[in-house]
Amino acid sequence: MDYYEPMQYLTRVIALAAAMVASPLLAQVQQAAQQPVRTTPEPGAQANTRATNTMFTARLMYELLLAEFSFQDGDPQSGYRFMLDAARRTGDEALFRRATDMAIQSRSGPGALEVARAWREAHPDSVDANRYELQVLLALNRVAETEAPLRATLAALPKDDREDFLAALPQLYSRASDKTEAAHVVEHALDNALKDPAQAAAAWTAIGRLRLQAGDKVGALAAATLGQDADPAARWPALLALQLAASDEPQAESLVQHYLQSAKPLPEVQLAYARWLIDEGRLTDAHAQLAAITKRDPEFAEAWLLQGGLYAQQRDDAQAQLALANYMALLKLKGGADASEGMDRARLTLARIAARRGDYPNAEALLDQIETPGQALTVATERAAIRVKQGHLDDAIAAVRAAPDDSPRDTRPKLLAEAQLLRENGRAEQSYQMLNAELRKEPTDEDLIYDTAMSAERMGKPDEMEALLRRLIELKPDAYNAMNALGYSLADRGVRLPEAKSLIEKAVQLAPDNAFIQDSLGWVEFRLGHHAEAERILSEAFRRRPDAEIAAHLGEVLWVQGQTERARAVWREGYRLDPDNDTLKQTLKRLKVRP
Repeated sequence: MDYYEPMQYLTRVIALAAAMVASPLLAQVQQAAQQPVRTTPEPGAQANTRATNTMFTARLMYELLLAEFSFQDGDPQSGYRFMLDAARRTGDEALFRRATDMAIQSRSGPGALEVARAWREAHPDSVDANRYELQVLLALNRVAETEAPLRATLAALPKDDREDFLAALPQLYSRASDKTEAAHVVEHALDNALKDPAQAAAAWTAIGRLRLQAGDKVGALAAATLGQDADPAARWPALLALQLAASDEPQAESLVQHYLQSAKPLPEVQLAYARWLIDEGRLTDAHAQLAAITKRDPEFAEAWLLQGGLYAQQRDDAQAQLALANYMALLKLKGGADASEGMDRARLTLARIAARRGDYPNAEALLDQIETPGQALTVATERAAIRVKQGHLDDAIAAVRAAPDDSPRDTRPKLLAEAQLLRENGRAEQSYQMLNAELRKEPTDEDLIYDTAMSAERMGKPDEMEALLRRLIELKPDAYNAMNALGYSLADRGVRLPEAKSLIEKAVQLAPDNAFIQDSLGWVEFRLGHHAEAERILSEAFRRRPDAEIAAHLGEVLWVQGQTERARAVWREGYRLDPDNDTLKQTLKRLKVRP
């Protein structure tokens, strides 16, 4: 054993003893030790009090040393048992905590439970003792036994800490194998909290989240409703309702709206609602929520950032720049690392706006100012896009290659970014050769397989693309991107349409909120001659995600049905969103239409 190792053990023991300074036990020992030694005992007193206490202290230190030496020397079971014996004899919580930690570190689940329960028996009102027992039981998946320590933990917590603890319960129980049992146990344990007006909203929300984890959306919605009934101004039920809305529970949104009508809704909740509206494609409603936040809480910076990004997405550059300017002004007042990262997020959006307007020097200058760790490749790809627009593909590739590797994981994304540049700018064969060479080294890499397939398609090799995508689906049966790509390719070529539809429908099941997969489904319905159904699906996809490619497909479906003016309006909107989109340009050229 190294000479310094015993010293490390001793240091640990000394630290443990220091943690006991405030304990009643040590205070008693110290008080006794400070009394003068009497040659003649006082009447009724024990004769050698100081000597006895000194011996007791020495014995305790010996046991602590023995426990630590045993634990560190490969006998963790003896270590935590020695520590447990000392804890039981002294009743000191610092020793119980150390014994429990030792048992946990030794990966002895039953031992950790034994120690934690001994701790709770000695200190039934201790928050830490009950919480340790709760966590050990959950780690052992003994969910049914958690009701008592959960109830005790909540009761022992200060009132100001209970709401946060309730909010953390779903995560705490997330590893339970039986999610339904977990929800029932927690609901029983929280019966007192459900009756307390100050805790009911947070308690019902915790129960609702656990029900949702168990797949019970109806029960989760009922819990959110009861939570809001208990306290209409509480944020927790509204946040649960947002989670349910994202899970396609149609009645949940009304709970969010009801909360926002309260006297002082939190801007964080309203911002989360705006984000959900954007995901749903309800951009007008999202703008209304963001406008309400910035009017009521103009110093809430994140709302300005989201508003700026939304305006930029809609190509309303003037409004985007104004919102981002407000955001950056607020961050300058705030300062700090978070502010610096936020500034870089704004600069990135402003750089994209400048590049779109052809102001390439300003775009590059903004990119030069971004220094957030982990953003190097993003900045490089944006810089590459600028140089491609200027007709300098080789310079664009050089920009990607020059991006520093913040970690070894950056090497592969850089390669894929370079391959995409080549594929999308007339060098599909070079892209394919690069990716295929890498694929031979890593034949099961999912990203490589997918990107190689896309390059094969650009080269006019549909059979090879299909073979690669089928390989990917075999390796990863839930690879919805591969299913969608293969199904769309078949549909676009007008071949094996029933198979194409089947593939895309599987992709929809795996990613129901993906507007581009919905676009593929609408396109295959169009190819099958189901025009009305195609229009319905594509209209919904375009509502949820305004995009030039979806606009191209929806416009064509409308056009062939004789809805020419609606088609032209959709195409104009698509052109406004992305005038360089290949699918849109090819569609208009093929149909000989000027939008």
